Formats: sequence, C-alpha cells, structure tokens
Amino acid sequence: QVPLVESGGGSVQAGDSLGLSCATSGRTLITYAMGWFRQAPGKEREFVARISGFGGSIYYGDSVKGRFTISRDNARNTVYLQMNSLKPEETAIYYCAADAGGNGRYYETKKYSFWGQGTQVTVSS
Repeated sequence: QVPLVESGGGSVQAGDSLGLSCATSGRTLITYAMGWFRQAPGKEREFVARISGFGGSIYYGDSVKGRFTISRDNARNTVYLQMNSLKPEETAIYYCAADAGGNGRYYETKKYSFWGQGTQVTVSS
C-alpha cells in the first residue's frame, strides 16, 4: 500500500491559480510514476497529468496543456500540480495516484494502483 494524501484544494475565482500537493509517509514515491486525475459531479474521472519517477517524462490532458504544471520532489515524497487560469468547468475533486506497474495507458485510471482521498477544487465564475 502507498498512502497518498492530497492537499491544497479550495475555492477560487475563474482565472486564479491554485497549487495542489500529494504526499506520502513511510514510503518512497521515486519508484512510482504519479498521476493527477479529477472528477466532477456526474462525470467520469478524467486524466489531468502524469510524471515519471525521476520527472523526465511528463504528459498532460489536452484541456490543461499550457496552464497546469506537474512536478515532484522525491526527497520530500511529494508530487505537485500547479494550476493556472482556472475555469469554472474545472470544478472537481482532484486525486493523485501512483502507478505500480498496472496495465493500461497512462491516461487510464486502471493504470494506477493507489489513490488518495481527493481534494475539492471549486472555481467560481
């Protein structure tokens, strides 16, 4: 098990920025590629971003490219998601997840074995 805890969610206005963190304790994250997903009410969980263990490979969902940045600090066992120019339609619960070598594509939820509880992000117009 890899316990993951997200933090940094909150309520912001459209166009604002917000930074999320995902941390674990007792385990090192360096061996895992990490992803961020989000789920809005009544919708499926959506891929946001992914970063490899050493940070050399990064992917973003099309809707967030150029506005969101994923990064990691392996010394702190923490993964970050910096979100800029937020839009009301991006209101969702944001989850981080660890890829322990599961089957699936990098943007599929089934690729990730461990999930945090999520943090709410609300963007008002």
